[in-house]
Amino acid sequence: MELVNNRYTIGGVDALSLVEEFGAPIYVYDTAIIRRQYEMLDTAFSGVRHKIKYACKALNNISILKFIRSLGAGLDAVSLNEIHLAMQAGFTSQEIMYTPNCVSFEELKQAVALGVAMNIDNLPLLEQFGKEYGGSIPLCIRINPHIMAGGNLKISTGHVDSKFGVSVHQLEELLAVVEAHSINVVAVHMHTGSEIADAEIILKGAEILIEMARNFPNLQYLDFGGGMKVAYKPGDKAVPTLDIGAKLAERVNEFSKERGREIEVWLEPGKFLVSEAGTFLVRTNVVKRTPARTFAGVDSGLNHLIRPMFYDAYHHIANISNLTGTQQQYTVCGYICETDNFAWDRDLAEVREGDVLAFHNAGAYGFTMSSQYNARPRPAEVLVHNGKAHLIRTRETLEDILRNQIVVEL
Repeated sequence: MELVNNRYTIGGVDALSLVEEFGAPIYVYDTAIIRRQYEMLDTAFSGVRHKIKYACKALNNISILKFIRSLGAGLDAVSLNEIHLAMQAGFTSQEIMYTPNCVSFEELKQAVALGVAMNIDNLPLLEQFGKEYGGSIPLCIRINPHIMAGGNLKISTGHVDSKFGVSVHQLEELLAVVEAHSINVVAVHMHTGSEIADAEIILKGAEILIEMARNFPNLQYLDFGGGMKVAYKPGDKAVPTLDIGAKLAERVNEFSKERGREIEVWLEPGKFLVSEAGTFLVRTNVVKRTPARTFAGVDSGLNHLIRPMFYDAYHHIANISNLTGTQQQYTVCGYICETDNFAWDRDLAEVREGDVLAFHNAGAYGFTMSSQYNARPRPAEVLVHNGKAHLIRTRETLEDILRNQIVVEL
């Protein structure tokens, strides 16, 4: 959001007018920010042949997917339905990477039939794949580098206790399965976690991946996953993308010379592309003062934005209805029958009943992790593009909550 003439705007559109037009709570996404982030990453890796595969689990609205494809991105999917959503948005099978975890072999076969790039992260599934397809289908292998990285244990995916990837210590077993079935391994992949702020961690992981890649003579690309940190708190520093891009490009180019073949880099940003583009607007229902603190209770909760409760995630919050109000301390909480506090003891301009609060960095893992808990409907989504707001998902109703229920007469 930007402050223009003492009013907050999103992509040039007055934020309060969006609430007046579409209601609250509401997710709003700014395509200009998504474009900025995509171009930043694309420039950072300009020193090496590369592809950007958007990790659509972060935000999978079809209108968002269509826009990201228009920028030149491919797509990273983790389920069959994400593949189908991508295809509905115009992605071809050749543009999609499928990276599942703990799925059935039947799901894997359905993905193979769709023609997407395959990425397998465990030996039992690899064994089944080899028996079924041999070397007829090019394959990527996900590696667990045993690196602890990420902003929270729940989003750290490359450590020794993680369920993701084939352990680097299982290389001998991995190579035995590949050899036994003549599997055509064309890439190795890793994703160590989300919100990685330390550039050295990323570069260390790259060295481990390159070392693993030496075992596969048909290698065509290295997939470094995603997880690069964006700024959340005031004063936060994002990961130095340009520096990392330059160093990784140099290292991969050296590896290409060793192999006598140009090795391509694949990247899978999710949060990096869409987090800062999203703003979540809610309305204050009640201001409740207790002997301990003052609560600002809003018309949302963990059913719409679970990250603060699930990951202890920080979202900057602003009262956009009362910019000149005296700064006071509030615990911003939801209307769910759980302790769904978005923020404890946060300094905000005086909050009154009816005021609209804006949550920053709400583009990633907001709506996609939402639910109908407490029989509360999911919010609407709006896309702001070239100064114009477009409704891209209607607000749910009771009919949506009842849609798949079957009443049995007892």
